[in-house]
Amino acid sequence: MADVKRVYTFGNKAAEGNGKMRELLGGKGANLAEMNLIGIPVPPGFTITTDVCTEYYAHGKDKVIELLRPEVERAVKHIEELTNMRFGDKTMPLLVSVRSGARASMPGMMDTILNLGMNDTAVEAVAQRTGNPRFAWDSYRRFVQMYGDVVLGMKPQTKEDHDPFEVLIEEQKAKRGVKQDTELTTDDLKELVAAFKAAVRKQTGEEFPADPWDQLWGAVCAVFGSWMNERAILYRKLNNIPAEWGTAVSVQAMVFGNMGNNSATGVAFSRDAATGENIFNGEYLINAQGEDVVAGIRTPQQITVEGSKRWAKAQNISEEERRAKYPSLEEVMPAVYKELDEIQHHLEKYFTDMQDIEFTIQDGKLWMLQCRNGKRTGAAMVKIAMDMLREGLIDEKTAVLRCEPAKLDELLHPVFDKTAIKHAEVIVKGLPASPGAATGPVVFFADDAEKVLAQTGQKAVLVRIETSPEDLKGMLDAAGILTARGGMTSHAAVVARGMGKCCVSGAGELKIDYKARTIEVNGYTIKEGDWISLNGSTGEVYLGQVATRDADLSGDFGMLMELAGKYSVLKVRANADSPKDAQQAFAFGAEGIGLCRTEHMFFEGDRIKAVREMILADDEAGRRVALAKLLPIQRGDFEGLFKVMNGYPVTVRLLDPPLHEFVPHFEKEQRELAEEMGVPYEKIVAKVEALSEVNPMLGHRGCRLGNTYPEITEMQTRAIIEAAMNVRAAGTPVHVEIMVPLVGNHKELRYQKNIIDRTAEEVFAERNDKIEYMVGTMIEVPRAAVTANQIAEVAQFFSFGTNDLTQMTLGFSRDDIAKFLPIYLEKGILKNDPFQILDRNGVGQLIREAVFKGRSTRPQLKCGICGEHGGEPSSVEFCHYAGLNYVSCSPFRVPIARLAAAHAALCEK
Repeated sequence: MADVKRVYTFGNKAAEGNGKMRELLGGKGANLAEMNLIGIPVPPGFTITTDVCTEYYAHGKDKVIELLRPEVERAVKHIEELTNMRFGDKTMPLLVSVRSGARASMPGMMDTILNLGMNDTAVEAVAQRTGNPRFAWDSYRRFVQMYGDVVLGMKPQTKEDHDPFEVLIEEQKAKRGVKQDTELTTDDLKELVAAFKAAVRKQTGEEFPADPWDQLWGAVCAVFGSWMNERAILYRKLNNIPAEWGTAVSVQAMVFGNMGNNSATGVAFSRDAATGENIFNGEYLINAQGEDVVAGIRTPQQITVEGSKRWAKAQNISEEERRAKYPSLEEVMPAVYKELDEIQHHLEKYFTDMQDIEFTIQDGKLWMLQCRNGKRTGAAMVKIAMDMLREGLIDEKTAVLRCEPAKLDELLHPVFDKTAIKHAEVIVKGLPASPGAATGPVVFFADDAEKVLAQTGQKAVLVRIETSPEDLKGMLDAAGILTARGGMTSHAAVVARGMGKCCVSGAGELKIDYKARTIEVNGYTIKEGDWISLNGSTGEVYLGQVATRDADLSGDFGMLMELAGKYSVLKVRANADSPKDAQQAFAFGAEGIGLCRTEHMFFEGDRIKAVREMILADDEAGRRVALAKLLPIQRGDFEGLFKVMNGYPVTVRLLDPPLHEFVPHFEKEQRELAEEMGVPYEKIVAKVEALSEVNPMLGHRGCRLGNTYPEITEMQTRAIIEAAMNVRAAGTPVHVEIMVPLVGNHKELRYQKNIIDRTAEEVFAERNDKIEYMVGTMIEVPRAAVTANQIAEVAQFFSFGTNDLTQMTLGFSRDDIAKFLPIYLEKGILKNDPFQILDRNGVGQLIREAVFKGRSTRPQLKCGICGEHGGEPSSVEFCHYAGLNYVSCSPFRVPIARLAAAHAALCEK
């Protein structure tokens, strides 16, 4: 362990590390090294590697300090030599900053400490050396405050409490009758330092540490400790950053933006991170240190004249007032601004990406403290990539890889107005199940959503404890869906994503009373008709109406999709059950329908009545009468899909869910059904009871229905084949694929294929014509995967239904996993929700095995995936590597899957 290099120095245009060492030095440490190597003015310092963070959690604080001490002492000497100061010296004390820096940018998630090395002796030396005692005591005050917070745990006791240090500052300002921190005198600051130390002594029972080395080790270990703070853990979960990566720690000589009116600090972006506009922008503060800019205590000013004028216009501030009170850095320090502008251009050109930079101006000299590739919105991401491609800064492949597939979601759905959202009142937070923004009056039942839309033209927000297939029409007519139960792959979430509908699911704090038609949550009572707003991108629910705006799909988006199509190998289809869904998917570039769920068609209009007649029939003859009513309806549906897809493949899945899903389960609805159908209420009750199953997911459904009731398969096959022949006769090409669900045994598929082929031949004979069609199966039972060589003797294609395949392989119920999933994720038993991100080692191996065995029997076997994983980027990547021909996903996830497919192909090359 002792001979491992743990510390890398940088300074004076030299560095032991470089920009390619992100994994070891973190993003900040690697970029600080690289900036030195390209001649950017950076305060000297050193970086402690991410490996030490792992050692910290494995061996503890004392062991890590023992391992680090020799290298850190040498690195501090390196800074001393370059600055002509000494750490802990009484006359020329070196002060340093201590900052975190993981390999993936995590802005604001971990801790920073400035002015470390300050004590009662150092503050006097700094005051004497600079001739600026106020600056010295302000720096001391800031250090005690930051160190007290980060290292000594001086935080608010409860969420209602204020920061203990800020309380003391406010008291001091009130005592002096001033409003700004900058108006406090040297004596005021001396009193504050004493008050801060007294507060530390009172809360911790110990004196504030005066020895600089004790301070340094405390700070370094606190930064490692902040890797596991709540906000960092949450941020990593949201951004799929592994906990084992750890953070590096960068220690730098301090430069001071709070030395007076010739000093400043700021944050800037080489392009607009919100819109992608190619304009240098950012904020700065005179006589301040870094945290002041982001803390919001003082109003920061704009860096450029243009930015300042735009800001003033938005704030209704006149040009005269702007120039007098809020001038830009470009106006206040034109020479420094010119240097900063040149540096940001240099950095962007060098790193070939939009840069987020932090800087300090000390007594008129510019110092760069950090640069990194800047975080940006989905819209900005696409615009910046396409602009840089046009500018010749990057090539096509880089432009594609520069765009994160998941962030495209932001471009595809309505979004809340940025100004309105700042003032919105959050009443509860659930899971961000389907992105977008929705606002409308609350309704509790699907038919009421339909009524509200029909009567007022206004879409409502459908609030349910949980949704079922019967709610489909109401969900379609709703602005958004809010549920108390269910996860990211619950019925509400899956269907909402398919519709491109905003949905927040699993908001467990909601107490929904269907009878009273009210919601009780966190002290709020919301009645039917009251307005709420849903943020499907964050899971937040707001009280009242919040203004929304349509997402802006610019020409850059289309250009990106063209490039994705150029470089991808994997095709992308859509899961679509209606011509409207198919049209949307086609517009997004889907190359076919990979899953049409015929059961979803049964809930529209009067169709459900015919389905129920079929279910309630006493014999085959009665079922055939009811099915004859469904035939023209199904045929019409399929004609619509075939027309829209215009020759692209359309995969129609035969009836899959158990029949009990189509009958009512409450007495009121059962009595209404009995009256409507002219049968005794008792018959309805008896039939519902007969259909009930202990475990319906593994019950009488899928191909089992078609094999016990062949007339269902016959009707659906006839509808599909007749529709295809009608559309082709009208001049539109068709590509028909009939998919048999839930096959576990090749004999099940043979029975179904025989029915399909016999029915198709009957239609061909009636019409004296033929069309080509394929028969395949949905691989969702593990046995089907491991016997794929037998199944491929019958099936012409495989489509992996990874929702059910995941349930059966892992033994997890998709509807009940929410009870233990958070604990499993926290304990590291699972890395991800397996219903969101494909389980490569389990489910993935079954897919690989099935593809291999299937193609050993039928070499040209077409294989695809049609579960929710088909639109998740890392799962799409797996499908590419597994040799699948296509993925199929919700229409609004098609662009995401297309970009992910291009990423997979480019990364493989």
